[in-house]
Amino acid sequence: MVDGKDGNFFMRKETPLDKSEIKAFLGPGSKFEGKLFFDEIVRLDGTFKGEIVSKDTLIIGETADVDSEVEVGTFILSGRFKGNVKASTRVELRRPARFEGTIESPVLVVEEGVVLNGSLSMPGKSPGTVTAIEKKAEE
Repeated sequence: MVDGKDGNFFMRKETPLDKSEIKAFLGPGSKFEGKLFFDEIVRLDGTFKGEIVSKDTLIIGETADVDSEVEVGTFILSGRFKGNVKASTRVELRRPARFEGTIESPVLVVEEGVVLNGSLSMPGKSPGTVTAIEKKAEE
């Protein structure tokens, strides 16, 4: 599937998932306001405002602009996000992501170059405990 403009709709190197695993998609230039509930992997590359709930994975691509309250299993951000995220498994902030809000997650991965303004709560971790995993960014 291509978007008809540049032909590289699914040519995103930052997404480690097979294209066939993504079950719903909001493409660049699309706008949606409301509540989104889903059971499988969803990718947003457009504009979304509202509430998102799932036990699965939400991927927010580089072209996305999202203002939302989110409760998911895994949250992967490469675009712009403003709001609150509660992830039961993990949160990944990938360059060039811009995040403003609060994060509650047992695992947080942040690439160099990400802008993160907000607060973090890590359930199950002792206050003041930070576990760092160093990963070199792929050039």
